[in-house]
Amino acid sequence: MRTFTGRKPAFFAVVLAAGVALAACGADAAPAPTATTGSLAGICPATIPIQIDWYATPERAAAFQLAGPDGTIDAKKGTYTGKLGATGVSIEVRLGGPFIGFTPIPQQMYQDKSIYLGYVATDDAVGAAAKFPTRAVVAPLDINPQVLMWDPATYTVNAWTDVAATKAKVIYIEGMPFMDYLVSKGYVTKDMLDASFDGTPARFVADRGKVIQQGYASNEPYRWEHDVAEWKKPVKSLLIHDSGYTIYPQGLAVRSDEFAANSACLKKLVPMIQQAQVDYMKDPTATNATLVKIGQTIQGGPPITADGNANAVTVMKDLKLVGNGPDATLGNFDDARVDATIALLRPIFAARGVTVPDGLKAADLVTNEFIDPSITLP
Repeated sequence: MRTFTGRKPAFFAVVLAAGVALAACGADAAPAPTATTGSLAGICPATIPIQIDWYATPERAAAFQLAGPDGTIDAKKGTYTGKLGATGVSIEVRLGGPFIGFTPIPQQMYQDKSIYLGYVATDDAVGAAAKFPTRAVVAPLDINPQVLMWDPATYTVNAWTDVAATKAKVIYIEGMPFMDYLVSKGYVTKDMLDASFDGTPARFVADRGKVIQQGYASNEPYRWEHDVAEWKKPVKSLLIHDSGYTIYPQGLAVRSDEFAANSACLKKLVPMIQQAQVDYMKDPTATNATLVKIGQTIQGGPPITADGNANAVTVMKDLKLVGNGPDATLGNFDDARVDATIALLRPIFAARGVTVPDGLKAADLVTNEFIDPSITLP
């Protein structure tokens, strides 16, 4: 996923998966999201750069839905740029991961001040608050897709309390705070930890499912069963969210010191982002086709296929990864949930020597000021 500790995004888990061919998919151009009719010219930048944390995948679709289906792909820069409906401005979606040297998004936002919004998860925001403070204005995903997954033919796991009893090695990318949390709760023991995950299915396949490893609920389980030739069997998983580690995985955030200066634009833009996510979940066809085209043009990322994208949307609906916030509004934040996350992370980061500012609270990291409460996922 994302981190300020040097880890790579969770989708790195399928970057080199099994030589899957990227499937092309055609679709008619979808109409612009219903909330993109007001002019943003002179209020927002002529081109609004949005820095995502990884490659173009369904979990990050809100930004691509906003840019529309007729945008331009720049494989060298790792960008997708399209007009934001009839607003008079364009959206430039910038891919993360290797395109920014795996730099954590908060840090990247301060290194490159042209970035207007960045995909910043709650744990990243907490860990970066002292040096690279950000404030998130909308949350396209309500629940973190991150999971631990295993072979059900090898292990019987029905709840988080069952994981430690397997005594299996847990393969993960070093630096992920949620793993420290799982150890602190006793769900995973220290002797189970194996931070050698290389982003491929190779270890899982070679060990014939005798290890447990990280992944995304909306990605690896389907792709491994259908696309990884050496495996092609079901896996089971547990959401990290259900362990009590309830971060928001991708709050679209601005630099804290520019929050006031950007308020006029954000007041109009944030509802458009909300609506873009709603529109995508209602009819993902055009944007999913765009994601396939981007995957075909920009090589090196996870295998993006039409069937995989369609399944990702189904999983995001079924598991409520995309869902309404605490008051039936899509995209808003629960301050109590963020405050609880700050409290949970403080000792974890202290043990790592990462400074978390005294008195840091939800209002420093997130805001619902620009959210339109009438925009909801049916």
